[in-house]
Amino acid sequence: MSFDKTVTVALTGASGIQYGLRLIECLIQANCRIYVLMSKPAKVVMGMDTDQPVPARTSDVQSDFSERYGAKPGQLFAFGQEQWTSPVASGSGAPDAMVICPCTTGTLASVAAGNCNNLLERAADVVLKERRTLIVMPREMPFSTIHLENMLRLATAGAVIMPPNPAFYNLPETIDDLINFVVARVLDQLDIDQTLMPSWGSDQVNPDNAD
Repeated sequence: MSFDKTVTVALTGASGIQYGLRLIECLIQANCRIYVLMSKPAKVVMGMDTDQPVPARTSDVQSDFSERYGAKPGQLFAFGQEQWTSPVASGSGAPDAMVICPCTTGTLASVAAGNCNNLLERAADVVLKERRTLIVMPREMPFSTIHLENMLRLATAGAVIMPPNPAFYNLPETIDDLINFVVARVLDQLDIDQTLMPSWGSDQVNPDNAD
């Protein structure tokens, strides 16, 4: 089966895993192949931040997410943090893009330093060296000078830094509206068509609200 793009979605142990889960759902709907990397802390946060069942094993991540989000056969794969034979560990199997969503400041520091202590860090390193798109979505503010310096270092290396900060000009009414706004911006960066949010200046935005 043919897919339009291949995107790695890495989920780490920061609050905001809802953004990553919604992104996975949207990528499936957009006919992308998805590689999921989920750290153990991410599973803890998933249990705290959502009412969804937390998959215990990597195989459960793959089967549970595939069923929940309606993935086609061969569309979604999950890899463990020590699974060095996975495609994302090598430039020859690098995806079109990778999104770390949400990204802990520890993961931020490790990727900025070029550490490859686990598959997630290695996958990010591969995406950068292959000049593919790496989107890093740091956890909630505030940020220290160290955090900001690590963001600058990654941005200089070619990464896109996207703290998940929703806007309010679309007059959101629900938490889902806020999540959809952020995920829409990520899909825009990935050059994937989305219908979650109209672009600024489109006929779906009220021009009377602008100066």
